[in-house]
Amino acid sequence: MSGGAKETTTSSLDLLWGTGERPSRGPKPGLTLDRIVGAAVALADAEGLDAVSMRRVSAELGVGTMSLYRYVPGKTELLDLMLDRVQGDSLAAEPAGPGPGDDWRTTVELLARGHLALYRAHPWLLKVNEARSLLGPNTLRGFELCLTGLTGPHGMGLSDHETISVIVTVQSYVAGIARMELQTTEAAKETGVSDEQFWAAQVPFLERAMASGEFPAVAGLAADTFVRDVDHFAFGLARLMDGFEALVTARRAGGGPRG
Repeated sequence: MSGGAKETTTSSLDLLWGTGERPSRGPKPGLTLDRIVGAAVALADAEGLDAVSMRRVSAELGVGTMSLYRYVPGKTELLDLMLDRVQGDSLAAEPAGPGPGDDWRTTVELLARGHLALYRAHPWLLKVNEARSLLGPNTLRGFELCLTGLTGPHGMGLSDHETISVIVTVQSYVAGIARMELQTTEAAKETGVSDEQFWAAQVPFLERAMASGEFPAVAGLAADTFVRDVDHFAFGLARLMDGFEALVTARRAGGGPRG
């Protein structure tokens, strides 16, 4: 990691955990780091991540751009704060987490549906490279709740490595579903062509292709295959949990300790 990257990471962590220096001179009355981050999140929600800049956020707050730099060094650190902020908002909006009597399936469902709700509320999250997300207080609280449900008395009984793999698998699945939803919405917005219009334009070509006999499996699909209101998210999540169940059952049958 370069010196600049290290400094940026440290600055972000200081701000996330409240250990950084506070503005010592000339802050605008009423301006706080919390207000700045909230304005940045609202801007990203309304116009996308590309709209977020120090200049634009300061304009939304009605202050000079330099006022923001007294609280946060730059956009990179601001984005780190935004990511942790929306995690905190998600925790506040959702149930406190799995209860003492809930099993691991409840935890997995809460994890999946919570992440889907997060992506739907903040689509710009799908544009962020989160491969090296910083563990701020809200992110860590969410991680703690998830681990508690997966490893507690009614947990999966898996090794720590396997438990993390469960979380990664679920989050990756949810991100895929959310990305498909976002791309569908963006395609209609960018082209002005609705989903119905897009597929209707292909009907004459598809009818000729089906009549050719070259695609018998496709031609054999039921007429309502693509028009029925199917919850693909719920279907896939249930199948994931069925797969996890098989592993949990095997581990319990083997009687091996959780490593």
